[in-house]
Amino acid sequence: MAGREVYEFGEFTLDVGERRLTKHGQAIGLAPKAYDVLVVLVRNGGRLVRKNELLAAVWPESFVEEGILAVHISHLRKALGRRQYIETVARSGYRWVSGVGMRPLLPVHTSEVYELIGRGRAHLLAASMTETPKAVAAFQAAIALDPTYAAAHAGLALAWCAQAEFRVMPHAEAYDQAKAAALAALALDASCADAQVALGIVLFLSEWNWIGAERSLRRALELNPNHTEAYLVCGRLLEAIGKLEEGLQLKQKALERDPFSPLVHLQISLSYWNQRRYDESIEWANKALELDPRHLLAREHLAGAYWKKGDYDRHMAEAIRHAEDCGAPGELLDELKRVYAEGGRAAVVTYSLSRMASGGDLVPAIQLAVLYGEAGDLDAAFHHLGRALEGHDPCLVHLAVAPQWDCLRADPRFNNCLARMGLPQPTVAMAEHKFVIR
Repeated sequence: MAGREVYEFGEFTLDVGERRLTKHGQAIGLAPKAYDVLVVLVRNGGRLVRKNELLAAVWPESFVEEGILAVHISHLRKALGRRQYIETVARSGYRWVSGVGMRPLLPVHTSEVYELIGRGRAHLLAASMTETPKAVAAFQAAIALDPTYAAAHAGLALAWCAQAEFRVMPHAEAYDQAKAAALAALALDASCADAQVALGIVLFLSEWNWIGAERSLRRALELNPNHTEAYLVCGRLLEAIGKLEEGLQLKQKALERDPFSPLVHLQISLSYWNQRRYDESIEWANKALELDPRHLLAREHLAGAYWKKGDYDRHMAEAIRHAEDCGAPGELLDELKRVYAEGGRAAVVTYSLSRMASGGDLVPAIQLAVLYGEAGDLDAAFHHLGRALEGHDPCLVHLAVAPQWDCLRADPRFNNCLARMGLPQPTVAMAEHKFVIR
């Protein structure tokens, strides 16, 4: 935000840079941490700020019981003299009531813009493929009202990234839109952490620019050391280039900041997946499902972990449940159960490939590559892997380390694929389930 960050609400003025709250020009004394809580609430406008978000923002370096928030909220309400400035949402968090006339003096954005941005962020936090189009619409509406507000462009960039991640639209188109929005945000405000995260996501998942992506994500963490998504994405990036332990450590920092996020738990599960520590991967996938029983990616990943353990009965059970949650036809699932009962996992692979053969280009090449690899048809597997490479499929970023590709690693063509992506060439000590980066 350019210039002084100053807000007015009623008879009060909050000058963030000067750390001053005044009423009719007279300073109001606040405890330092109470002041920090006030700033976080005001900056978020009418958006619900969860308790763990406030704790992470105000006390980033220490553990504090959430009860301390109630003390500071009470202190703020007494200082402001009006209870309705801060709304308590039971068991969730707090919300600054934007309808009381709060406005920033520099720059000026309407309460409607803040409301739209808060709505867009709420849709993004839902982490659902049905919610991301609503997030895009909300941020676009905010930009239409105020095209100079960097936060709106940055939010739109993150929403386009989510569209790509959930495959709501073609990933190349979505990431192009995301990059344009992120650059627009940075042109308006070079210190916008959300824009740096969105740019890092595009460079990582779409352009496979490992160095540029890490630079953007590290910059985001410099700007906002409590940015959960920056820790998650940077952790994923480090794992992609073979730094598995460092990647896990960054994801654990994200967990410290948002311990109730299913996405964070799932990302830690994926770290253990890449390390071939499948029991721990299953444990963390189940933790994600405890927080969100219908989290489709967590269910899908749980099935994958059982697959790699060779526990095909449990793999099939989780895969069927995942398909049911996705709305797969009952007759298809009954057929899959019959095929598995008669011929086991190998029969399911053969059956799946025969059905996919009629899908043409509509079937993701990466799925065909994995299945043909498992079936032992390496020529077909590398053919479809090549197609996925040509299309810059974002799911390939962990090609160097992910276990679903282990069946292809001994073939010289595999290292050629890694070279096309600019990735390191690891070897797997299968007895120890560890990677060695050359």
